[in-house]
Amino acid sequence: MEFTIHLQVLLLIFLIAMFMGAVVFKTNFCTMGAVSDWVNMGDTGRLRAWMFAMTVALGGVLLLEYTGKIDLGSSTFPPYRTANFAWLRYVLGGTLFGIGMTLASGCGQRTLVRIGGGNIKSIVVLAIIAAFAYMMLWGEDPLAPGEGIFTNYFMPWIQPTTVDLAALGIQSQELGAIIGGVVGMEDPSMLHFVLGGLIVLALAIFVFISTDFRSRFDNVLAGFVIGSVIVAGWYITAGSMGEEWKAYAEFADEIPSRVMAQSYTFISPAGDTWRYLSSPTEVSFINFGVMALFGVIVGSFLYAIFAKRFSIEWFASFGDFLKHVIGAALMGVGGVLAMGCTVGQAITGVSTLALGSILVFVFILFGSALTMKIQYYRMVYEAEASFYSALVSSLVDMRILPKAMRKLEAV
Repeated sequence: MEFTIHLQVLLLIFLIAMFMGAVVFKTNFCTMGAVSDWVNMGDTGRLRAWMFAMTVALGGVLLLEYTGKIDLGSSTFPPYRTANFAWLRYVLGGTLFGIGMTLASGCGQRTLVRIGGGNIKSIVVLAIIAAFAYMMLWGEDPLAPGEGIFTNYFMPWIQPTTVDLAALGIQSQELGAIIGGVVGMEDPSMLHFVLGGLIVLALAIFVFISTDFRSRFDNVLAGFVIGSVIVAGWYITAGSMGEEWKAYAEFADEIPSRVMAQSYTFISPAGDTWRYLSSPTEVSFINFGVMALFGVIVGSFLYAIFAKRFSIEWFASFGDFLKHVIGAALMGVGGVLAMGCTVGQAITGVSTLALGSILVFVFILFGSALTMKIQYYRMVYEAEASFYSALVSSLVDMRILPKAMRKLEAV
């Protein structure tokens, strides 16, 4: 078997990512912007575009699995359907990521697209995301050389809260497997397709019932293309080409270890890219994620030049710089904790019907919406609003705390 198969896979991943980058730039698809539109203006158009991407991705994966074109039952990267349900990791990681993407003016994918469009401050954001993701994934604990930061500082308190579904007779955190295991089904595989089909139908109705979504073609285009890109990633790495790719990697030392079924995500790839750029002669470090990251930047750059929308942008102030730095750090840590981002978990992960991915999506929304509400209260009330009073009032607005606890009049 030749090295050609590895190059073909990486080239396809790069070209598809280029296409995605161009479309995201063209349509202004932005998950942080989607939450902002919803929280601040009540406009759900871009939020439904995000959910339409989930719908297309889930529908495509169900079709490929049902026809036997792909198999996601074995190991994937990250392990979406693992039986180790680390609920605290999903909740905390999703919340931190949602806070971070709001402070940094966009998620990982949006940061890459902005770099392609000439936004220099997004280069700083990406570098910090990459540095923190690298430290979480690959960095050694300076106090205990040879041991990882994630292993030393996160696993000790996350591991005890992890639910071992296998011990309960449930072999996966895929929704069909969980429900099937609870009711005692011997083979819940068909339940996966029935449940998945019903979810696709429900999401499609929810998305298209809104005039906010339907009235803007860019919403439809962005959701369809991004969802299709996720399906393409799964098809390439988990289909027949993926089997050849994995078979070759088993005896080729120069091939990176992460040769397994996967699709697009952007936080761990940022850490992988930091690792590769730290040792650029190590071509084995060039993997799916690295090619995807550069592909999105190149695609958005080419579209920005073609559409004459390339524009240099820098931080407005030191405060703006500091806010973006903190946000980027939270995205790097939160994205690794959550095992994905607004694309990697909320679209790619949801396409596998993994409960953890759905949980991450919910808490990304929560973290982002809460941060926006706090920012808004502090902007309106200025010196009168402490962080605590803005936080409590925001939680009241979100119906998490009772109205009697409100500290500031609703705005």
